[in-house]
Amino acid sequence: MRGVFFSLLVVVLSFCVANVEAAITLQPPVKLRWHYYERNTTCRDAEEYVRHQVTLFWNKDKTITAKLLRLLYSDCFVTGCDASILLDGPNSERTAPQNWGLGGFVIIDKIKEVLEQRCPGVVSCADILNLATRDAVHLAGAPSYPVFTGRKDGMTSKAASVDLPSPSISLTDALAYFKSRGLDDLDFVTLLGAHSMGKTHCRFVVDRLYDFNNTGKPDPNMEPAFAKELRKQCPRRTKKGQTDPLGFLNPDSGSNYKFTESFYKRALSYKSVLGVDQQLLFSNDTLQITQEFAASFEDLRRSFALSMNRMGNINVLTGNAGEIRKNCRTTNKK
Repeated sequence: MRGVFFSLLVVVLSFCVANVEAAITLQPPVKLRWHYYERNTTCRDAEEYVRHQVTLFWNKDKTITAKLLRLLYSDCFVTGCDASILLDGPNSERTAPQNWGLGGFVIIDKIKEVLEQRCPGVVSCADILNLATRDAVHLAGAPSYPVFTGRKDGMTSKAASVDLPSPSISLTDALAYFKSRGLDDLDFVTLLGAHSMGKTHCRFVVDRLYDFNNTGKPDPNMEPAFAKELRKQCPRRTKKGQTDPLGFLNPDSGSNYKFTESFYKRALSYKSVLGVDQQLLFSNDTLQITQEFAASFEDLRRSFALSMNRMGNINVLTGNAGEIRKNCRTTNKK
């Protein structure tokens, strides 16, 4: 069954590249366009400007891929891909506890500054975030997937609306959460592949290491030698004045910040850092997809391209339902 699915996936992605304007294979049918800025505006080279700036940043700091992936996820999964995560303010999404530690804002600000100099008031912050993430992911080893453009920016940002799941969410709840955003089990397993690079704070791991489900014992679904290694990085409690330590989400990738299938191989060996990642083995469907990706990097690359495209289409704003901000941190009314 999996072989049939991924054979179809190859056809789907080939169709996307050959005839993306039809948008038949992409979810949902929204009013976005392929190369919107090149074909419909005076800012014909918008995507090239974005790609150039991302490359400059990436050459200096490989961590930008993981930062932009998390930034895009935090934006799209709350109110939709409307760049509301970029807005400043005491009650904004970016200040919500669930978004503590977000990065990548400086990159988007710089790209917006460049585009406003060349073609003011044309390119939305929402499109910049989607395009920049696509380009950063490609530099890290993932395919350069199609990104339809023409999004408008949202004009509100409320921390109260942030309901991002915790890393310890159950598999059932995680799948339901994705379904509520119009995504399926394959999207869930695929998009978790973003954890193949980047870091996480120990506070998201300590329960698995010391007191899993209030048992006073480590998570039995973590390989013992790996758990012992993690406990060296993540003490039960930090000392007074000590900041919460950071550790790699995927030690096999580490500081290389490369997108690889090793994340899934580690899950199969019970060496996932986050609980939500290890739970991929807890259902037959997610287990089979994990096995497929661990065995075939090419299948992972193709599926990641499609799922990123689908995520980028969640509740987008077009037409009069939004604006094109002059500054990604504030609405135009301020």
